[in-house]
Amino acid sequence: MGSVRKASAWLGLVEDNDERYYDDEYAGSDRGGDAWVTDPRVRVASETAQEEGRRIATVSPDGFRDARAIGELFRDGVPVIMNLTAMEPADAKRVVDFAAGLTFGLRGSIERVATRVFLLTPANTEIVNGEAGPRTEDGFFNQS
Repeated sequence: MGSVRKASAWLGLVEDNDERYYDDEYAGSDRGGDAWVTDPRVRVASETAQEEGRRIATVSPDGFRDARAIGELFRDGVPVIMNLTAMEPADAKRVVDFAAGLTFGLRGSIERVATRVFLLTPANTEIVNGEAGPRTEDGFFNQS
């Protein structure tokens, strides 16, 4: 399998038929449907929020092999909060590099929220800044 094909398969853009690159844990497990939801490191909002398109996933990967769950969620249009505080620095850097490529390839954005915590947002998601807007002249703080 060529490197472009491997990268495309990793991003989920093409079907990956080459099983030799996966751990036995993943190759033998049932990966259909919502199997990833049972992973305690991944939390997604309820089905009602899913139906209305208001879901955000929180992922705390243990290693680089957990990057696939991040890619699957983001590819489905779900904003992802990655908490990399429990990872080794080298693996955390690999996951951030993967996430940066993922967001670039799918026209999303990546933003650092805190130390080793990142927010990945799809192209159709707007991030609202939490700063207060301009004050009106006749507001509470007007002492004139």
